[in-house]
Amino acid sequence: MSVDPDSHGWHRTPAGSGERKADAVMALALFGAAILSFVLGRAMGMWPEPASPDLSAGILALMTLPLAFRRTAPVPVLAVLGVVFLVAGELQVPEVTISNIALFMAVYSVGAWDQNRARANWARGVLVTGMAIWLLTSFFRASTQEIDFDGPGIGVLTPVAAYMLQQVLINVLYFAGSWWFGNHAWASARQKALTEFRTRQLENEQAKGSRQAIIIERLRIARELHDEVAHHVSLMGVQAAAARAVLDADPDEARGQLEALEGSSRSAVSELYQLLGTLRDEEPEIDSATASLDLNTLPTLIDEATQAGLRVSFERVGEPFPLSPLVELNLYRIAQESLTNVLKHAGPGTRARVHVRYGRDTVELEVTDDGLGRPGPPQRNGGLGLLGMRERTDALGGTLEAKARSGTGWVVRVTVPVKARELTRSALSSSTTMR
Repeated sequence: MSVDPDSHGWHRTPAGSGERKADAVMALALFGAAILSFVLGRAMGMWPEPASPDLSAGILALMTLPLAFRRTAPVPVLAVLGVVFLVAGELQVPEVTISNIALFMAVYSVGAWDQNRARANWARGVLVTGMAIWLLTSFFRASTQEIDFDGPGIGVLTPVAAYMLQQVLINVLYFAGSWWFGNHAWASARQKALTEFRTRQLENEQAKGSRQAIIIERLRIARELHDEVAHHVSLMGVQAAAARAVLDADPDEARGQLEALEGSSRSAVSELYQLLGTLRDEEPEIDSATASLDLNTLPTLIDEATQAGLRVSFERVGEPFPLSPLVELNLYRIAQESLTNVLKHAGPGTRARVHVRYGRDTVELEVTDDGLGRPGPPQRNGGLGLLGMRERTDALGGTLEAKARSGTGWVVRVTVPVKARELTRSALSSSTTMR
């Protein structure tokens, strides 16, 4: 994993082959420019005793060609150029323009590329101190010599003093500029690396969030599978038992029960295929598998329960208003689970009522039964039915009551606040966006 650029362990990415080739070409170009500047300097005759051409060419080569390694070995390059620059000044090599540019680039490169920041500061500090001492020494020697300056000066500012002050100003700006630009280049590279690092972190978090969303969707599908299997298998078991019970006495009734059993099995297989198909997708979409299940399909659910032997009535109270798909689906599943429990525990012949009440601030689903059916053999309780209903209710911000009625029977009542519609619609929209 890459190092956080905000940490002390961060290092700038080393120069690539393209950058190293560019430095080599630049060093050769500077050497050629330095030779041309040297020829022009000798022609101007500004140095009374200039160094020989061969010596000057060798010194200028050492002053420019090491810049080919300015990114890979910035401190050694600075050390070489600093020493050569002093030697060139002492030997009066008639070239200063390109030499100053080369030294500027060396100081800049240490600030921009040296991975050890303490070493970069020490190296530049030693160079600046050495140059200051050499400059002061040169000023002292110049002040003890007779220098022919034209002009009387300005007040107490003699020509010699003006020349020295000008050199001090140039050198201060020169070294301060190279130091600052080098540090600025390092900081810019660090900021760029930090931006890329944070971008990768954000992408990783988004990928993690997407994976979590997929896991959550798969868990929801698993819950849908549980509800679907529990409902249809319970129906099929009751219908098969009813057909067996009347097979000899009433073949027509048995045939009707078997036909209902066949329809239940086909419906179960169809819905199971639909749900399992979403599990094979990389990004499952729960809505595609269950979008048709809502409060408007409750009559179909009640018909299935009636075919299984229950006596179910359905009533809708109040003025219906639009609900989010998640609210509709969860209320449908709670009604389905409740009727399944009636079949499992009270048996065929049980009277049940399904009420949907639309209030001003709530929507309420109530499933009640009288518990007076013909219960079959005791069935093992998996313990997931009530837990699933409670989870669905909590997801809607509602309340669940599931308790025995006074006398016989059972009641399941779910109340969902109207404001939960907006919350679930927003959550559903966000979930769709993540997918």
